[in-house]
Amino acid sequence: MALDDFGIDDQYIELAAEIFGLLADPTRIRIILALRDAELSVNHLADIVDAAPAAVSQHLAKLRWSKIVRARKEGNRVFYALVDEHARRLVADAVFQAEHALDDSPAHHGRVGGTPETRRPDLEP
Repeated sequence: MALDDFGIDDQYIELAAEIFGLLADPTRIRIILALRDAELSVNHLADIVDAAPAAVSQHLAKLRWSKIVRARKEGNRVFYALVDEHARRLVADAVFQAEHALDDSPAHHGRVGGTPETRRPDLEP
């Protein structure tokens, strides 16, 4: 589905607003970015995002509720992974939008001094 497929009265508008509210937390954004390439345990995530494991667990519970992440138990450890690429893409787009807000010519646009390594091929058409 494309953005043009939804109208302003669409039944999913309220739920979309809830998801944006859920993602409006820096720790949750960091968790999603940490999970983009690997399945990780709560303690490993806590180390990566520099937060207490209990706090990370609470954030993960909210992300599980919204079906953004899934949990897999192995022994007494729980590993988390992104359910699909939608949340990763939404967060990546938001971070790059923030870069635009702070820099008139972001590196991923390939400005003078930019390199292919700094461009975002996954955002190119």
